Amino acid sequence: MMNDRRDVWTQPQPRCRRKPRPAVGIGTLVSAAIAYMAVAFASLLGACSHGDTKMQQPPVPVVVAEATSKTLPFEIATIGTGQAYNTVSIISQVGGVIKRVSFRDGQQIKRGDPLFLIEPAPYQAALAAAEAKLARDQATTRNLEASVKRYDDLAKKDYITPQEHSDMLTNLEAMRATVRADEADVDGARLDLEYCSIKAPIAGRMGTRLIDPGNVVKANSDNPMVLIHQIQPMYVRFTVPEKYLTEILRYSASETLEVRASAPGGAPESHKGRLTFVDNTVDASTGTILLKAEFPNEDMLLWPGEFVNVVLVLKHLENAVVVPSQAIGTGQSGDYLFVVKSDATVELRPVTVAYRLDNDAVIESGVAVGEKVVTDGQLRLRPGAKVVEKSPVGAGRSNS
Repeated sequence: MMNDRRDVWTQPQPRCRRKPRPAVGIGTLVSAAIAYMAVAFASLLGACSHGDTKMQQPPVPVVVAEATSKTLPFEIATIGTGQAYNTVSIISQVGGVIKRVSFRDGQQIKRGDPLFLIEPAPYQAALAAAEAKLARDQATTRNLEASVKRYDDLAKKDYITPQEHSDMLTNLEAMRATVRADEADVDGARLDLEYCSIKAPIAGRMGTRLIDPGNVVKANSDNPMVLIHQIQPMYVRFTVPEKYLTEILRYSASETLEVRASAPGGAPESHKGRLTFVDNTVDASTGTILLKAEFPNEDMLLWPGEFVNVVLVLKHLENAVVVPSQAIGTGQSGDYLFVVKSDATVELRPVTVAYRLDNDAVIESGVAVGEKVVTDGQLRLRPGAKVVEKSPVGAGRSNS
């Protein structure tokens, strides 16, 4: 008998389905990342706070100096050029052949020393002729004077007409004028003869002669025969910025300003002079004013055309704040230096430097007397850094 299974109904089992995951947005991911970074940064800060002493920078060794108060001269340093006190171009006032030269090139000569001799024979002859003409006309004049005296008596007795007497007086006056002209000719001829001997008009140093014996010179030629430079005393020309003009005029009005000059590499105070000239205008193209100083130049080491170091002393600064020049640094905002505070940290301090003199810098503002400034080791410093003082290089060593 077959079993009929159609009467048994089996209910189908439901399938197991997974629940859908909610979608994760970009904002959620960014928030999670920020939270993670915050936790990590907090952990890092905690670690740094616990290891503070281990990461602290050691003190920077520096050399320091104390700002002091001094009385210093207020000086303006510049470059100048030497200029002869007087320069004379020797030019012959008569023409002729150069017969003799009485100096050596570069010789130091005195006023009145002979320099050139021009052949005097033609001028001696001209002088003799002028003197002869003068003597002739003087004789004629004496003769006319005697004749006029006789004519005066005749005129009183009416032996001659008034016209004849007047003509005689006229001839005498004309002859006297001729004599005066002859005297002038004699003086001119004598002067030309003196001009044949050319002498030094000033004391100075001779240059290179530009004409040799045997050459012919023209009177009053455009080409000089030689140049003479007077270098005792001596001038030095120099320029300074126009910003100093007011102070120069103010101080020079009450006293003579001192000027020092030295050749490059020479002693800094080898020559002392005085300011003698301030130009009457400022050079608009350079913004400078031309000055001139006079120096005795007794050793004759200053030379025309030579470049020299010039220092113009304007005044003396009383109780000026001074620090070593090597303490000053220059940045985009101007001059600065590092000041050491009482807690051994440094402060970056902007300063105004009035001027520098040798190894000193005069501070107009920014540092007070007694404050310590760093003179060596600035490259490793930053504001607030700890420092430790050290001795300068070479300090404490004996010369053995």
